[in-house]
Amino acid sequence: MAKPVINHRGPEFRELYRRMLDNLKFVFETKGDVFVFTASGTGGVECAIRNILSNGDKIAVPVNGVFSERLRNAVTAFGGKGIEIPIDWGSAITPAQVEELFEKEKNIKALAVVYNETSTGATTRNLKEMGKICHDNGALFVVDAISILGGDALPVDEWDVDICVAGSQKCLMTPPGLVMLSVNDRAWKVVETARRSYYFDLLECRKFLANYETPFTPAVTLFYALDEALLMIREEGLQPRYNRHNLCARSLYAGLEALGFQVFPRAGFRSQVVVAANYLPKVDDKKFRDLLRERYHVVVAGGMGKLKGTMFRIGVMGTVSEFEILTTIGAIESTLVDLGIRFEYGIGSRASRDVFGKQN
Repeated sequence: MAKPVINHRGPEFRELYRRMLDNLKFVFETKGDVFVFTASGTGGVECAIRNILSNGDKIAVPVNGVFSERLRNAVTAFGGKGIEIPIDWGSAITPAQVEELFEKEKNIKALAVVYNETSTGATTRNLKEMGKICHDNGALFVVDAISILGGDALPVDEWDVDICVAGSQKCLMTPPGLVMLSVNDRAWKVVETARRSYYFDLLECRKFLANYETPFTPAVTLFYALDEALLMIREEGLQPRYNRHNLCARSLYAGLEALGFQVFPRAGFRSQVVVAANYLPKVDDKKFRDLLRERYHVVVAGGMGKLKGTMFRIGVMGTVSEFEILTTIGAIESTLVDLGIRFEYGIGSRASRDVFGKQN
């Protein structure tokens, strides 16, 4: 990111963008079009919804946390009808529930699913089956993969995902400020007839893509960072990368459970990129996270929405390794001692190490 800024209409930028898009297609596992916007993840959600939505269109959204709530609210804000599918927080929608949706509701334009609900640590499984159900019923399948692309499997073409959104600052190891979207031919047919956006106009982006440019000035230094991160991902390989995230998550779950923490998401929906656990009795959220940060230099997130103050969340993303996991578990144990919680010191670290040891 410290390299000199280049002209975003010049040949150096075109070569940078071409290479980035090729490597993004590798990560998305798609032959469709891919775009990069200078925006937050929420900007990517707006782009996906605005480009397929006309006034009054129905878009169904399974709501199982804060970010799926925001996705539903975005549909309403843009003049659509957000059909909420209420799902218990800590769980996720299933193919049977998607079938039930289409039996009850007619003329649904799209189903928009948050693949990984970071507010609860729950991951939606069986996306491939859901995509088929959508297409059998004439609807698009939109996936918010902002916090998970690059950390767990998501073969966009194989799973029939029409529009997929990803963020730079999660599993793609890049500072915040970029959002990526993949768009397939099925989605383009809808985009071409929907109400136009301005900044997030995919049709305009497609025109500029022919020359490997963006319609508006991009964050060039962030493009440098994403370019390097994608090269690192390609060098590691997708499956080894997913395996590493899975191993680190399993180790963290084992350590927390050995310490007596209750994992928040239900079995079968546990994320391998965000680990969420309820606090032990008598553990105060602010005191716990403040001690962890100030004394042991480990930062974890608190709960969101109605879960605020009841849980903490740990990102298992990017270049995460055994070192970060064992450091985190050790710091949590020391923080519990500082708070006067009685437990067998070292039991969490041993449980975490055992998971890594079985892989060696």
